[in-house]
Amino acid sequence: MFIEILKAAFYGIVQGITEWLPISSTGHMILFEQLIPLDVSKSFWDMFLVVIQFGSILAVVLLYWNKLWPWSRTKNELERKKTYNLWGKVLVGVIPAAVIGLLFDDIITEYLYNYTTVAITLIIYGVLFIVVENMNRVKHPTIRNLQKLDYKTALFIGAFQVLALIPGTSRSGATIIGALLLGCSRYVAAEYSFFLAVPVMLGASGLKIVKYFVKTGVGFTGTETAILITGMIVAFVVSIFAIKFLMGYIRNHNFKVFGYYRIILGIIILIYAFVI
Repeated sequence: MFIEILKAAFYGIVQGITEWLPISSTGHMILFEQLIPLDVSKSFWDMFLVVIQFGSILAVVLLYWNKLWPWSRTKNELERKKTYNLWGKVLVGVIPAAVIGLLFDDIITEYLYNYTTVAITLIIYGVLFIVVENMNRVKHPTIRNLQKLDYKTALFIGAFQVLALIPGTSRSGATIIGALLLGCSRYVAAEYSFFLAVPVMLGASGLKIVKYFVKTGVGFTGTETAILITGMIVAFVVSIFAIKFLMGYIRNHNFKVFGYYRIILGIIILIYAFVI
């Protein structure tokens, strides 16, 4: 049991780092599962892969509590309206992924959670990051704060988030690319991506837990509970540092480095899958 708890902590570290950096948390988790597999059933692993993200969600809620909580005593009526407006944009952005995810979750899990899919999407979106950043060198963002983000743009960014249902894409990566293409600054793109994650990942976690109980007909064992809780707690702590790092990094840098990382990792995975 102790070894499995250590593995869960390792996966929490991987989740906490890769969820917020645009390099695909699910893609990395699938890859490491081949190298350091948890001694659990496939049904539990499929559920764990998603529910561990709950820890990452809590990190966003903690760091951005003042922006996300409308009933703070420190907020006046105007500030509360701005918070309600922000949540409206978040919920609009969630709609596309929520609809497609509910319809195709089982199909995506069965057919796309593999080495080849992860490698290809890592490379494709790595190239896109480099291309989009090169385009942005000659134009300036028109949306420099979340107040200027309108509902139409929020919906379009949410449509990009649908692409992240394919493992290896990266939820933050897809939404950030979409936001940059639609005229958002890097800072706005990253923040809005964080906020979109809250309802999306909450919904995905809840859905996976329900499906797990329906499919297995049993609850978690003591070991499984410890594994899940450990993974979420570690993901929560590491996510706090990862979010702070990213927001500090993009003040003076672009996303190209993540594009190069994705391309290199994707090539290594393809070599591993087809040669070794």
